[in-house]
Amino acid sequence: MSKKRGAQGLDQSVQAASIARRFYVLGQSKIEIAEEFGISRFKVARILDTARETGLVRVEFDLPAPVQLDLSDELRTAYRLDRALVLERASTEESRPALRRRIGALGAELLSEIVTEKDVIGLSWARSVNVMTEAIRSLPPCPIVQLCGVQAGMDMHDRSVETVRRLATVSGGDPYPIYGPLVLPDRRTADILRGQPGIAETFGRFRDLTKAVVSIGAWQPGESTVYDSLPEAQQEAISERGAKAEVAAQLFDARGNALSTGLAHHVLAISAEELLRIPEVIAFGYAAPKAEAVAAVLRSGMVTTLITEAETAELLLGLASG
Repeated sequence: MSKKRGAQGLDQSVQAASIARRFYVLGQSKIEIAEEFGISRFKVARILDTARETGLVRVEFDLPAPVQLDLSDELRTAYRLDRALVLERASTEESRPALRRRIGALGAELLSEIVTEKDVIGLSWARSVNVMTEAIRSLPPCPIVQLCGVQAGMDMHDRSVETVRRLATVSGGDPYPIYGPLVLPDRRTADILRGQPGIAETFGRFRDLTKAVVSIGAWQPGESTVYDSLPEAQQEAISERGAKAEVAAQLFDARGNALSTGLAHHVLAISAEELLRIPEVIAFGYAAPKAEAVAAVLRSGMVTTLITEAETAELLLGLASG
């Protein structure tokens, strides 16, 4: 009969298993184990390493969500994030809406765990943020603040005003909506609307924000609501200025620098400076076409938690040194 577990026989395997049990299950230190078995702590360490390498000991993680731990940890380290949550692949044929539902559900679970009554929550509109609010069942009472105006062409159910009100209803906190369009024709109209009492009150809460949930858009067709709201000439002009990514109607270049393109003067939205001052920003950034945009925003230092999926995470790791 051939020996299993490499060259180790029964006696060595039992000893290694006993040592591993004391270390992993009973929580004993390597020094304590060394004293019990009459060997050095360095030999204990070698035995534990060999037990893992040969498969005698297998470490499994039973997480409450389908998160890919290795990619999450690598991504968190590469971009110096507080958290990175990388969803495992469901299948190569998973549709964008199906992925969005899973991303939103993961965000809902996280937000429900970390929010307290002392928080002031900002929401930037995105389909993923909208899905997240639909999945949240409970939240401590805290103010919910809309970060940017209403997107044209959206169904009433999906509009940012309704998203804010829906989450405030779950929370029991006060809603601070923005009853105005996201993109306005000129600076004068934007200034007039910012001075309206209800909108001014919401803008006044931006300085109080402790947490925000945003989505990262790429400055290209179909990947940014703001991009799709502008005439072609303006889209191209902003692209020529180096725009790569958009968050809450604020633009960023490939290095993560906030761009001054003139767009900020005729949108109803939080400013880039105010975004960067929020202590905790949870960002949805997923789908391969957005990878470069997500990397750009992560370089800005704004994001503390990224929620994404495996394919995008692998692309982001390849871009981390760029």
